[in-house]
Amino acid sequence: MTNDNRLRIDALKTQAKRLRADLRDRGSELSHSQSLELIARQHGARDWNTLVAQTSPAPARSNNSVPDAPVFVGQRVSGRYLGQPFSGRVLGLTELVSSGQHRITLHFDVPVDVVTFASFSALRQRVSGIIDRTGQSPSRTSNGVPHLMIQVGANSGAGYSDPDVDEISAR
Repeated sequence: MTNDNRLRIDALKTQAKRLRADLRDRGSELSHSQSLELIARQHGARDWNTLVAQTSPAPARSNNSVPDAPVFVGQRVSGRYLGQPFSGRVLGLTELVSSGQHRITLHFDVPVDVVTFASFSALRQRVSGIIDRTGQSPSRTSNGVPHLMIQVGANSGAGYSDPDVDEISAR
């Protein structure tokens, strides 16, 4: 929140205090929260929280990015999910507080079979997982391979390189 917005909110709170004091002097008791709600309505907002939200600008982020994430929402990516190569698009990305990890939702171009057993199949086209700054999930399969590995691009410097994934991405 910028200093200008902080000053504006402080001025609105001062208006609420003045309103409360004036009404008290005229014999009407009003709680502080009730006076804040009245000030909000006078400024055309539904309630105090809405007025504060309208006063405070949303944090600016370019390119649908999340800080320290190796990818951004809408980006085309490829990689491996449970050992199977994929290519697709990032649908969602959320920073997990103070962990350096991110929850990611991916939509694969072609459904991926997540079962390695020959006589059974389970196709997935939309998956969610946790990744770190390198694009790999901390969760591992029984053979020690990360559940999710994202290759961001040959020139990006993030993720990893996988010839099978490069072949799928080229199709």
